Amino acid sequence: MKLDSPWFDRIRSPKKAERVESQSSSPRCDHPGCAEPGEFRAPKGRMREGEYHKFCFEHVRQYNQSYNYFADMPDEAVAAWQKDALTGHRPTWAVGVNAWAKGGGPTQKPGEVPPRFGAWDFRDPFNVFGGGTERVEPEPERQRRTLRKVEEKAFVELGIEETATGEEIKARFKTLVKRLHPDANGGDRGTEDKLRAVIQAYNYLKQAGFC
Repeated sequence: MKLDSPWFDRIRSPKKAERVESQSSSPRCDHPGCAEPGEFRAPKGRMREGEYHKFCFEHVRQYNQSYNYFADMPDEAVAAWQKDALTGHRPTWAVGVNAWAKGGGPTQKPGEVPPRFGAWDFRDPFNVFGGGTERVEPEPERQRRTLRKVEEKAFVELGIEETATGEEIKARFKTLVKRLHPDANGGDRGTEDKLRAVIQAYNYLKQAGFC
């Protein structure tokens, strides 16, 4: 194709027009004396967050190289800013300091139950809340039984430990029957096989003298 062909100029002209139109629609660079379009943003600095200069590529690069957020800021203020940055510049309080304490609430004496827990009905065997010196010794570990395979399978079917007492076995059996019975599942018989296995396991443990 010849360079002086009108067809070649017709192909090139739209792109040139688009480029010229794009440059004319962009704001001018904020650098004094620069006529290039300001296509790149640069922050204006401290105390003017959210505001930006518009620079061309060359001048935004120069601006970023010399930009200093802490310019003209005292060393004490810089150190305080760095300390606050550790918590995201959000206020913090020391442990145990709250609005109730600041309001002049009653002072708690050593060994005294805090007022907010005083009316609660609970035991504090390890004196976590400072209400006394009572301490309960841990329950001794139950001795494990020597079981046969069929007995182990029965305990597994009921979902309880082999050290369970007779009362615990009965309570577990009642819970499973209520949960697996078709009447408790809207008439669904999909749990009948599991229910039958639970009953069989319980009856075996009962005959073996476990409950």
